[in-house]
Amino acid sequence: MKARTVPQRGFNLDYLMWLFTRLSALTMYLFAIIGISAALLMGAREQMNLEALLRWTFMPNPSHVATTDVVDLDAWGGAFWQIIAILFVFFAGTHGLNGLRVVTEDYLNPTWLRVMLRGLIFLVWLFMIIVGIYVIVTS
Repeated sequence: MKARTVPQRGFNLDYLMWLFTRLSALTMYLFAIIGISAALLMGAREQMNLEALLRWTFMPNPSHVATTDVVDLDAWGGAFWQIIAILFVFFAGTHGLNGLRVVTEDYLNPTWLRVMLRGLIFLVWLFMIIVGIYVIVTS
């Protein structure tokens, strides 16, 4: 098996995606901290079990707290939480599929299969983002 060539210095796709992966991980931690903090401030410490709190943290959606004893669901269903959820889906999906792209490129020689898998990963990413946004906006 032939070794992968070292990318050129400067701004290229590999460097930008490496940087994105690090920043998206930090962003996902930030969203988790915001979700837990907001849930606890809005009364989750008295009205939710740990499972519901974690569901809310990683996918803020009013239907996630509907099974709890939370009285006011209006605070949970605002546009702010929809935007947080959409951003979380974007960052998590892009982060994960970029990791899959890197692993795929590490083990494949530059052939037509590599190009096809890169295209397939892009289509899966696009489909996942569209479905995620649809579910978040319509629920």
